[in-house]
Amino acid sequence: MKTFASYLRVIGFMVIAFLLLEFTIDSGDQMAIEKYPVIWGVLSMLFLFAVAIEVISESLRSILYRGLSPEAQEKFLENEKSRKAGQFAGIKRLYNRLAGSKPLEEEGEIVLDHNYDGIRELDNKLPPWWLYGFYITIIFAGVYLARYHIFDGVTTSEEFEIEMEDARLAVEEYKKTAKDLVDVNTVALLTDPADLSAGKAIFTQSCVVCHKADGGGGIGPNLTDEYWILGGGIKNVFNTISEGGRDGKGMVSWKSELKPAEMAQVASYLLTFQGTTPAEPKDPEGEIWVDPDVTPPADEVIEVVVDSTAAEIGMVEN
Repeated sequence: MKTFASYLRVIGFMVIAFLLLEFTIDSGDQMAIEKYPVIWGVLSMLFLFAVAIEVISESLRSILYRGLSPEAQEKFLENEKSRKAGQFAGIKRLYNRLAGSKPLEEEGEIVLDHNYDGIRELDNKLPPWWLYGFYITIIFAGVYLARYHIFDGVTTSEEFEIEMEDARLAVEEYKKTAKDLVDVNTVALLTDPADLSAGKAIFTQSCVVCHKADGGGGIGPNLTDEYWILGGGIKNVFNTISEGGRDGKGMVSWKSELKPAEMAQVASYLLTFQGTTPAEPKDPEGEIWVDPDVTPPADEVIEVVVDSTAAEIGMVEN
């Protein structure tokens, strides 16, 4: 395998084989060659096969050449030389045209009259690739000037801010599906039976000792009524589980023992106690919590109470 073309054929064959294997094998988000290391073995066998083909081809070529008569060998070599000379003739002609230079034997046509101590100057034209590139930069400069300085296009700093905002929204969207990246700002109430079952298991293992199995409360507060010490709703409950309760007398922080997804599950499960009736309910603690995101009913009665010291204005039914 002596020719440069043989090396190119082997490399090209291996590239095509790799791409075919990569795009025909379903490997999910991973590259097929990473997920299935056996592909390395397949590629190695294909490489040896390609090399063997080239070696056999070159050997047959050598045998046939040695079997020719001296005159036929000489004719064969002349044909090979002519073929190689014209192999890249088109590319060479294109290169010379783009370079815009004169051959050495034609430089007398472009020699200028003056000389400096025997040094004469050639009136070469600018290479076409350089000249056309210069024209393109002029056109680009005109478009850029009009776009950003006449028509107030988006500046690079504004583009950066837009891309950063898009990235932030993409991260927030990703957090909604990546449970272990959930935080107090993105947590949502889970209703899937599998999540609630997982939350119940955590509650049974870690929370029953203080809140009882039915949520009625013991050392910890009652979870079945509408009174909350640190606020109700999924976000407040998640934050209390994560950061702990009141300093010195509240619940400890669980963020070092539970993953964010697990805290969301147990928070969602314990909220299912709301409105239930425990066997021995503990007295209410804290204040009645009203979800600010819930619109009050249209027929809610609002009273106006006036006494001698202050006026408390409520909502009056329309």
